[in-house]
Amino acid sequence: MCAGYLTQDTYPSFDQIPENYSSQGDQPLQKLFAEVVLNIPLNKVFHYCIPLHLKDILTAGMRVKIPFGNRITSGFCVGFTNTPSTDKIKDIISIIDNTPLADEIMIKLTRWISFHYCCGWGEAIYAVIPPVVRTRGKEKWDTLVTCCDQTLKLDHETLQQIKTRAPKQARVLEILLGHSGEISAKELIRISGCNMQGLRQLGKKGFITLENKPQDTTPPLVAGTLQRHLTLTTDQQHAFDIIDKRLAQPTPGVILLHGITGSGKTEIYLQSIAKVLEQGRRAIFLVPEISLTSQTIQRIKARFHRVAVLHSHLLGSFHHSQWNDIKENKADIVIGARSSIFAPLKNIGLIVIDEEHENTYKQENNPRYNARDIAIVRASYENAMVILGTATPSLESYYHATTGSYEKIVLSKRIGERELPPVDIVDMTEEIRRYKGFQIISRRLEYYMNQSLSRNEQVILFLNRRGFAPYIHCKRCGFVLKCQQCDIPMTFHKKLNTTLCHYCHAEVAPLTSCPDCLASSIHYRGFGTEKIEDEIMAKFPRYRIVRMDSDTMRMRDSHEKALTAFERGEFQILLGTQMIAKGLDFPHVTLVGVISADTILNLPDFRASERTFQLISQVAGRTGRGQKGGRVVVQSFNPRHYSITYAATHDYDGFAKKELEYRKQLNYPPFGKLARIIFRSFQESKAREKSSLVAGRLKEIVKGNGSHLQILGPSPAPVTRINNRFRWHLLLKAQDHKNIHNALQNIADILKPSSSVQTMVDVDPYMML
Repeated sequence: MCAGYLTQDTYPSFDQIPENYSSQGDQPLQKLFAEVVLNIPLNKVFHYCIPLHLKDILTAGMRVKIPFGNRITSGFCVGFTNTPSTDKIKDIISIIDNTPLADEIMIKLTRWISFHYCCGWGEAIYAVIPPVVRTRGKEKWDTLVTCCDQTLKLDHETLQQIKTRAPKQARVLEILLGHSGEISAKELIRISGCNMQGLRQLGKKGFITLENKPQDTTPPLVAGTLQRHLTLTTDQQHAFDIIDKRLAQPTPGVILLHGITGSGKTEIYLQSIAKVLEQGRRAIFLVPEISLTSQTIQRIKARFHRVAVLHSHLLGSFHHSQWNDIKENKADIVIGARSSIFAPLKNIGLIVIDEEHENTYKQENNPRYNARDIAIVRASYENAMVILGTATPSLESYYHATTGSYEKIVLSKRIGERELPPVDIVDMTEEIRRYKGFQIISRRLEYYMNQSLSRNEQVILFLNRRGFAPYIHCKRCGFVLKCQQCDIPMTFHKKLNTTLCHYCHAEVAPLTSCPDCLASSIHYRGFGTEKIEDEIMAKFPRYRIVRMDSDTMRMRDSHEKALTAFERGEFQILLGTQMIAKGLDFPHVTLVGVISADTILNLPDFRASERTFQLISQVAGRTGRGQKGGRVVVQSFNPRHYSITYAATHDYDGFAKKELEYRKQLNYPPFGKLARIIFRSFQESKAREKSSLVAGRLKEIVKGNGSHLQILGPSPAPVTRINNRFRWHLLLKAQDHKNIHNALQNIADILKPSSSVQTMVDVDPYMML
């Protein structure tokens, strides 16, 4: 076995990589043959001969143009060898990059990713290098679109006529009517589904103006006068002293900073970063949502020079220049969402994962990595510290802290000795019985909203479901409008006057009569954020409301504009999905309403209770952060569920103890490890047959070698059909990753995707639907 990629006391769930996993080990070599990996789902290193004129130029981490089969393609050079794997070695054609795009640590990290998450090494490298960097950020100009007066004067009837003839062009106009200012044509095409030709036609008709302008230039990394650090409280000082001592150690390890909402975790992050910079090292700061980057950027840039930003919503040339600035050592701090963990920052001393429990750190496309876990692996290579900060730790992190793998620091008091807000639980079943009918906004929540708004205070309302009505059915025959391509009901969006599938984005016109029995008894049931918005505007017409969900926050700067306007007091009510549930700090918010605490609780997922507790606790923490105090109202049809009752009393330890008891009985994480295999096919029989074949082979392996591996399934996935592909899945459960990896390697031959069945492996899955 080769040396382990992690010491056992860093993160015990990670295992060593077999020495035969790639070709050669790390040994002194002449540059005779290059080891090249391609962006394909195949974990194999290919050998190529290096022409004499390229020997002194080629370095590991560069891309090369190579012959592969009967075509010419590109690959990443990951190393060199003296002994090729075959006698028939082809020559490298050329070198694509002037300098390496991946350094030694990034090559090592992507090798670990490919092993742990069961993807191709080339797939991992291509995933960590942003596309705009691979294309060298050539786009320097942008076509910007603005509304004309003719569009602003459109009435509903005219818009519907346009929608009948050209629905995508109508969607463009609807988006522009809800957006002030100019918007990038690329962004408009992305969110509307229209193409450039359609935009030009709208321009010719006088509805829009298209103008070519240079893209945003890169702002300077060096700011003006910096703010001083705040004076730490006694609890904060104690936490910082522990971090300070650990930073002085050769391997500082992982710290779980478990601080209640409003306890001052951010100030500890900032002063820890300052300490690392004093040592001549650098820091990465991760946030779970792009919506949080604007507030985080403001706080960090107010304290430090040389700050860079990385996330997927940056414009091309700006994204490219930021990445280059980081690579060329012009930045000391990198802020961003999940993918920023791969920033080409050198000499890292600290990685901060804010709101470490969030499932948005998990990538749901290949490679299906978790940025929190990648941070721990990368820190082990860099001898850096990782701070996992949260008010509601993931049960995995909490367990590792209790077993001593992480050091745990607790902040149990809010800044200024402010109390956590009282939480009122409203039993919606009792509400219906008492008031003889269902109201989306309970009497108690409406009362407290009136109280807060009349005092010129602000209100946040949370519902983790977008759209107007998520369920359309016929009262007479029971028909339910479902997506023809997916196995889920379609959602009515009132503003767009259409019904949408939230999985494949299919769209159909709203129903006026039942297609089965032709009755006009179509009923729109349920509610999403759009319906709540209408309800609030009807009940509180004097107050302005801003809605934040994936329907309204489609523009690159939408999050920042909405939050800035709310912070300035331009809006009194903020309504949104989980993007508003964490990290936001508004001192004038005195009331938070959770419209339905059951949205996640009812999902068929073993993490449903944990996510419900976390969301209620996090959204409750958005209030009571100022001197005015605060209150939380939680509406639920399951008011006595332990995830809700423990959240109402702010008792994380009580919840964790109870939930861990259930997890231990069923051997779910953190006690056991999981991998999910998903089979997708246009024919359900093919997906079922392939899943049965794989399950049968796995059971033979378990029987043959006595492996401690449990196989659950195969069975239809909870959402059985998406985009006309039927989905079957099975779950592998074991005490450690080693058993899972061994089993997956033993069935690698039958896991290869075919023309009829796609196979996806998700190690440490977060989504079970």
